Amino acid sequence: MMNCNAYERIFKRLDEDGDGKLSPSELRRCMETIGEEPHIEEAQELVESMDSDGDGLLELEEFVGWIEREIKLRDHEERKMEELREAFRMYVAEGSECITPKSLKRMLSRLGESTSLEDCCVMIGEFDVNEDGILSFDEFKLMML
Repeated sequence: MMNCNAYERIFKRLDEDGDGKLSPSELRRCMETIGEEPHIEEAQELVESMDSDGDGLLELEEFVGWIEREIKLRDHEERKMEELREAFRMYVAEGSECITPKSLKRMLSRLGESTSLEDCCVMIGEFDVNEDGILSFDEFKLMML
């Protein structure tokens, strides 16, 4: 995590009018610089959800709390995706980037499940969005989330 001085420097840069608080429009412009495209209403709702004193503006402490929550959330999401990638790799066919009925059967067998190749095809078919007979990581992710 960044130190408080870094947060304060960012906050001051975003505080265009220098009043020591961020308005919804200042927060919106901040979000636009990082690739988000929120409507002013969304920025207003975000400010209201973090505004502890009810003045409709974000003070430095409220801003820091928001940033730290966002960082924790993204870290959690990244860890979750890495865990999904690791699980996916367990099922992937050797030399491939996908789960085939054969590789699914092999892994289920290792886990003590006796499943036919036909049943594995059916299981894959339930999440095989593009109907190519195999599961990509994105299809696996849909299945797991």
